[in-house]
Amino acid sequence: MLESRDNIRNIAIIAHVDHGKTTLVDQLLKQSGVFRDNQEVAERVMDSNDLERERGITILSKNTAVDYKGIKINIIDTPGHADFGGEVERVLKMVNGVVLVVDAYEGAMPQTKFVLRKALELDLDVVCLINKCDREEARAKEVVDEVLELLIELDANDRQLDCPFIYASARAGWAKKSLEEDADDMSDLFETIIEHIPAPTGDRQAGTQVLISTIDYNEYVGRIGVGKVDNGSIKVNQDLILVNHHEPDKLRKVKVGRLYEYNGLDRQEVQSADIGSIVAISGISDIHIGDTLAAPENPVPIPFQKISEPTISMNFLVNDSPLAGQEGKYVTSRHIRERLFKELNTDVSLRVEETESADCFKVSGRGELHLSVLIENMRREGFEFAVSKAEVIYKTDERNQKLEPMELVYVDVPEEFSGSVIQKLSSRKGELQGMSQIQGSYTRLEFSIPARGLIGYRGEFLTDTKGNGIINTEFDGYAPYKGDMYYRKTGSLIAFESGESITYGLFNAQERGTLFIGAGEKVYAGMVIGQNSKAEDVEINVCKSKKLTNTRASGSDDALKLVTPKIMSLEQALEFIDKDELLEITPKNLRIRKKILDSTLRKRSQLKSKESV
Repeated sequence: MLESRDNIRNIAIIAHVDHGKTTLVDQLLKQSGVFRDNQEVAERVMDSNDLERERGITILSKNTAVDYKGIKINIIDTPGHADFGGEVERVLKMVNGVVLVVDAYEGAMPQTKFVLRKALELDLDVVCLINKCDREEARAKEVVDEVLELLIELDANDRQLDCPFIYASARAGWAKKSLEEDADDMSDLFETIIEHIPAPTGDRQAGTQVLISTIDYNEYVGRIGVGKVDNGSIKVNQDLILVNHHEPDKLRKVKVGRLYEYNGLDRQEVQSADIGSIVAISGISDIHIGDTLAAPENPVPIPFQKISEPTISMNFLVNDSPLAGQEGKYVTSRHIRERLFKELNTDVSLRVEETESADCFKVSGRGELHLSVLIENMRREGFEFAVSKAEVIYKTDERNQKLEPMELVYVDVPEEFSGSVIQKLSSRKGELQGMSQIQGSYTRLEFSIPARGLIGYRGEFLTDTKGNGIINTEFDGYAPYKGDMYYRKTGSLIAFESGESITYGLFNAQERGTLFIGAGEKVYAGMVIGQNSKAEDVEINVCKSKKLTNTRASGSDDALKLVTPKIMSLEQALEFIDKDELLEITPKNLRIRKKILDSTLRKRSQLKSKESV
């Protein structure tokens, strides 16, 4: 018999990237008394990962819990970026409702639509929070209409369409049910959550059923499965059966080692947990997302939607450049293999495949940002390796027709830049689907474009719009191959010999294009040291010094003025590299290089590829 657990609410905070989810969770934690009055608390306390703090984005979903008037509210903070959509999809299985956060100025954005669709598909109740209402340019009333239109477009049912709207400023720490009211705390939001989000239900008398929606990892206890108790109860040392909806043959006896519940930012050890509780379970070594822990008498798995498949891939290789092994701590194929397969413990959207070469692994993900976050994390941990250019993953249909992943692209730009954006995206096989005027002098452009057309475009886009444009993407399924395209219109400047770069050599090289290095840096033959302003690759000797004569002193080099080199970020370097190039990644440096370092062998390979075409 189904019962409801009235002293618990399970919610997820969902939103487009940068609409204020994590700041909102900060306020809910502060105002529920999780922190002491004199406790120093960092901003965006839920973004605990260094990369999350630096980039100002949430990458991993995280669990927390607050207590409000005797009711425990389990809160899951989710990522807003499309590349981490797998994180959103899986955690929604743990909750009974969502708080949809929408910026009072930007309104409903592409990722708002993506996360809201996932919530509606699972028939979850919605509380809509219009955030940043204290901004001068806020247009809260119009944004409410936009959200209602979006709900209608996504076929929301009558209950979901009747969702309550809350007006708030997460940064200032207030929320209110009406714009006309005064408020100085979040109590209206707490009350609305308790009133409108249903309490979890389940059958207390039935056998245990816990669906694992997230995997955490700890060096001391290993894998930790996180999920909601759907039926029955769970206790320490209980014998259970591990089953999976998508793997009917999976039947494994396991025992619960330790059991935890969330309280504020901490996990507290408990002896047992009842229906509706969100728990973390350790002691089960081979537990995966989508597994169900069930009672031995009736081991029935809970259905779990398959996570969307990856759309792009790149090769991770052992670094074999002349400078290999000088800066990294972990450099062998065994180190790289172990680290990549360890990432699969927690990243459900990632795929790692071994290739014919023991030194190369094919890694597939949901987008360039998804893979660049993994690369940056590995780099900070002391790994040294090389990666190839990102390529999309193709499929074939029943008629053997080649299919490629498509993206819907939404671009918001000042009017004067729209022509340049249309021209660039059209040259990358993009089709303009719609064009509309939005706030002020901004234009919103909607494109359908092959995913490969976006590889390497974001940097160009920021340059073309002088940093004023906003670009968002949403996966739009597979479609027939749109034809060949060329990514880069410029060639590379390549070092001719190994050594140390010298001002004289660089001074001559900078006339050819844009340099990536300054004087006094280690270079090797085949390393890319700049971007040629023309289409072909050019080899340059940047280690060459001026011949000294009776009339020339060595100090005359000092008079040569070098242009400041272009130092690329990881994302820019990944976008820049071409198909015949690799990005060498070490904890200290990023170097672009040709796959074939030897000049003669490289030319021979190019001739062969031209002949084969």
